[in-house]
Amino acid sequence: MSTQPTLETARLRLRPYTEADIPELLPLIGTREVAATTLRIAHPYTEQDARAFLQLANDPDKLWLAITQRSDGRQIGGIGLRVEKQHQHAELGYWLGVPFWGHGYATEAANEMVRYGFDTLALHRIFASHFKHNPASGRILTKIGMKHEGCQREHLRKWDQFVDSELYGILRREWEVRE
Repeated sequence: MSTQPTLETARLRLRPYTEADIPELLPLIGTREVAATTLRIAHPYTEQDARAFLQLANDPDKLWLAITQRSDGRQIGGIGLRVEKQHQHAELGYWLGVPFWGHGYATEAANEMVRYGFDTLALHRIFASHFKHNPASGRILTKIGMKHEGCQREHLRKWDQFVDSELYGILRREWEVRE
């Protein structure tokens, strides 16, 4: 994964981040609502956070892409796979700016990333998790074919509160059957 791909769906382009994305990224990712649904997004989210993220996005074992609209190139969120080559699996993560919630964009982007993970990266399994208080994310994961695998009770800590983590996963053979 030394070079980050650009992937396309009917409405979206998933492309590598650049430094030029920072001004558009900050107001989208910087809302409390977005941070509240993710483990690794800080609030407040600063330009320094964005620059540190861009450095991480170049890690060869991670695939982090900006989610943009094909129609106008507008950035609407981000999506990624954290690959563990030894185990041939990856963790899927994503976020969308609040104005873009509820339009099917996360499902469309996640579906494409899972396809890429199995078809191009030859992964065996892709998994994801979401905070219990974010059931919309669970619906997205179910729509892309993932199965609910359980709940890790009070497994993570966000803003000094322990939160449950709902676990989902899909195997390559399950993906191939649904295509």
